[in-house]
Amino acid sequence: MKKIVLLVLLVLIVVIFFQFDLGQYLTLEYVKSQQQGINDYYAENRVLTMVGFFVLYVVITGASLPGATVLTLAGGAIFGLVTGLILISFASTIGASIAFLVSRYLFRDAVQSRFGSSLRSINDGIEKDGPFYLFALRLVPAFPFFVINLVMGLTTLRLWTFFWVSQLGMLAGTVVYVNAGTQLAQIESASGIFSSGIILSFLLLAMLPFIGRKIVSLIANHKALSGFTKPDEFDTNLVVIGAGSAGLVTAYIAAAVKAKVTLIEKHKMGGDCLNYGCVPSKAIIRSAKFMSHIARSQEFGIKQADAEFDFAEVMERIQHIIRQIEPHDSVERYTGLGVDVVIGEARITSPWTVEVNGDVIRTRNIVVATGGQPFVPPIEGIEQVDFYTSDNLWDMRDKPGKLAVLGGGPIGAELTQAFARLGVAVNAAPDPVAGRPGNIRDGAAEIHRRRSACANRSYGQTLYQA
Repeated sequence: MKKIVLLVLLVLIVVIFFQFDLGQYLTLEYVKSQQQGINDYYAENRVLTMVGFFVLYVVITGASLPGATVLTLAGGAIFGLVTGLILISFASTIGASIAFLVSRYLFRDAVQSRFGSSLRSINDGIEKDGPFYLFALRLVPAFPFFVINLVMGLTTLRLWTFFWVSQLGMLAGTVVYVNAGTQLAQIESASGIFSSGIILSFLLLAMLPFIGRKIVSLIANHKALSGFTKPDEFDTNLVVIGAGSAGLVTAYIAAAVKAKVTLIEKHKMGGDCLNYGCVPSKAIIRSAKFMSHIARSQEFGIKQADAEFDFAEVMERIQHIIRQIEPHDSVERYTGLGVDVVIGEARITSPWTVEVNGDVIRTRNIVVATGGQPFVPPIEGIEQVDFYTSDNLWDMRDKPGKLAVLGGGPIGAELTQAFARLGVAVNAAPDPVAGRPGNIRDGAAEIHRRRSACANRSYGQTLYQA
């Protein structure tokens, strides 16, 4: 009942505010038109004016009504920088805390009970780094402050923490806005717009988000790097972990601009693209496409065409193509480019050190380009089945009688089509988009549709051979 009464009261305040158009009194035009009268009243009733302004500011921010920005500018115009800053700084924080408490009292229990499991990670983050998150939001006003007040009320952040972090985080912005208000109060003619004070105030307003982001970035970097000692000297400018497509290009460009680069690879140079992905998949697709053209010869004006192939030779051709391209991604080539290539498993031990083969490399920068690997689903009995992944599939030399492909992403679609065109009875897993099984022999259009629909869903496929 208490929550219902409070909610009705808040709704009533909002309805009255908009029904009677009270927002017209919280505009710069109105404040400017009443400036002389307000100043005269303030001169005669200083304490009463400050108390009234303070209470009005708390009500507006506590009820999450629009107008706080105009009130901040008006406070600077009426009270000046120092007095206005003190009044507005505390009034805004108290109002924000009231909104925070109202949100917590009315909605937190319901939200946490309904979405508690989903919000667990958020609650843990707030518990650990809540003050920093709130400070960053206050310093860089990417979201309206009233939204921050209401959302934070739904979390486990303590009231006192919310209060002092908000007081500190909003201080810089409050100074800028109050100072702008003191300058706006001095505009008497068009020439006043171009005064140095007004220009400086607007410059500060424009720069505030960028300054805030820079401060937050510096704090975050300091927090992340605390506990580590930066080396006095470095062995290299850049360590690249992973010699796949991304790592090779990164090392190549860095070496081209004369940076000292160390490239670390624990398995095969060229990574997924050369050994398991782009090169072998396009090679088998090319052979399979040739066979599909033979089967569809009449579409090209050829009455009859026939061809025989040896599956083992098709797969061996893939290895031959890989061997042809290997020199371009080899240790020898990159060593010749000036890159220090190390074969071994890297372990990052600090923001500036990488350990490999028992040696510690001190570096100014680290690029992690380790790629991924196929996911084998946790299916009961899978260890008893002779299965392939998109990594070891290329070792196959005996043509399978039947093949089940799990995964409808780009790799699954390509391999399904290629093996079907090479005469394998392929059964694709259910389409993750349409939910239909795909018993596909050729079906190039259907494969293309599935590939487009699932392009961002799967990166590693599992294939079962029968």
